[in-house]
Amino acid sequence: MPRPLVLLLGDQLSHDMASLRDLPDNTVVALCEVAAEGTYVPHHPQKIALILSAMRHFAAELRDRGHRVHYSALDDPDNAQALVDEAERLAGLYACDEVRVVRPGEWRLWQAMREREDADLPWRLIEDDRFFTAPEAFAAWARKRKAPRMAHFYRMMRQRTGLLMEDGQPAGGRWNFDHDNREPLSTGTRPPPPPRHGRDETTKAVLALVAEHFPAHFGTLENFHWPVTRRQALGDLRHFLERLLPDFGRFQDAISDAEPFLFHSRLSAALNLGLLSPREVCEAVEARYYRGEAPLNAVEGFIRQVLGWREYVRGLYWTRMPAYKRRNALGASRGLPAAFWSGDTDLRCLRRAIEMTRDQAYAHHIQRLMVTGNFALLCDVAPEALCDWYLAVYADACEWVELPNTLGMVLHADGGLMGSKPYCASGKYIDRMSDHCRHCRFDPKQATGPDACPFNSLYWAFLERHADALSGNPRMSLIYASLRRMSDDKRAAMREQAEAFLARLDTAPAYGQGVHRAGYDATQELIP
Repeated sequence: MPRPLVLLLGDQLSHDMASLRDLPDNTVVALCEVAAEGTYVPHHPQKIALILSAMRHFAAELRDRGHRVHYSALDDPDNAQALVDEAERLAGLYACDEVRVVRPGEWRLWQAMREREDADLPWRLIEDDRFFTAPEAFAAWARKRKAPRMAHFYRMMRQRTGLLMEDGQPAGGRWNFDHDNREPLSTGTRPPPPPRHGRDETTKAVLALVAEHFPAHFGTLENFHWPVTRRQALGDLRHFLERLLPDFGRFQDAISDAEPFLFHSRLSAALNLGLLSPREVCEAVEARYYRGEAPLNAVEGFIRQVLGWREYVRGLYWTRMPAYKRRNALGASRGLPAAFWSGDTDLRCLRRAIEMTRDQAYAHHIQRLMVTGNFALLCDVAPEALCDWYLAVYADACEWVELPNTLGMVLHADGGLMGSKPYCASGKYIDRMSDHCRHCRFDPKQATGPDACPFNSLYWAFLERHADALSGNPRMSLIYASLRRMSDDKRAAMREQAEAFLARLDTAPAYGQGVHRAGYDATQELIP
């Protein structure tokens, strides 16, 4: 009788995982905390704590269901501290004849495991069927299209699943209600506070462990509020459906100086770990529309994020890697601004986004795209530097979803594969969608001078620098027409303003090269 070791990763905490089906009686299920997975980028302490606490709770559930479980804790003396090595150590310990594992969320692990498929102790890799689309199905769809755009993929997924479809047509007669989802936050509007989950002994122990072993990583543990069990995740889902979904759509793109969460669900981390399934979440949201409890623009906008965008970026990741990670279409080479670790900047919008990230391991998608991402784009920050930062600091950042969003959507470094134009903007956008500017020393209405918002000159200077690559883009024709109508003196003044700002912009060393206390001290020992 075969004796497999089933390795469950930290983002595979579902009882219906393909690797847990039809198991022989002598199967050993292994979950492994290893230092290498916490330090290859300096993950936010809340992100590490979320994953480790969720893993420990899930291991207890597996035991309650009768599984034989080996749990390798981070401070176990025999722990190999690297995932493949630890799994093979355990397989030898239990005399297992193979290691079974579902496709991981990162190419580096996928490659390391594939290299072991024909080893003396073979690894058996299983497809992850928790998603709506398998990588092979996405690849077959993409091969039929010159430009595999998300909008076309999303329509196909709506038709395939039947979500928000009525007699073969989209509910409401339109596929996309994004134009109804662009209101700034109304004066006096106060979003409901998020659920605060109690910390049991398991979570308390994990928080103490993370504080001990990862003290130099960017971020605090004080505001840890993430769901670490399916029951808690279902509570977050109910909170979103009942308290947030009705206003989610219209305020989806709004930014607040004081409110980090607004009406966003914050369900992505639970989805990525496996505590919730994308299908159950989409069906629950759809049901609210048909019961008349949420407007169509909110429901469609949310389902588009999960059914459309989430599945689309995963498909791109698995069909374009590993070459995708090396893309740098605009030739950006600047290091990561030091303020991304310290928050030390006079730009109010940027400082608040970084402070919220530090305190919550979270910033909503418009803060990521149009504040920190837009700033990095306009400053020509190297894709690798920004991608590593996003992967490190956000609790919901798995590489399969983070990399395409950052490299493709934020930085336009894939040459337009994901987005048909760069998402660049001046200070006027931030002023329109947020209340940051009223608290900022810079004036979004000025492009030059000591009080001018740096986003303005950086925006026009970026367009000038990359005119060869971007001016032929039909979606940018109006912007470049405006640039051409500017006087030479005005263009020169803005270019000079931008160059002076960039010359003063401090950058941080790469991870592992001594980032200061707010980031990562490479000289500090993480594992005693």
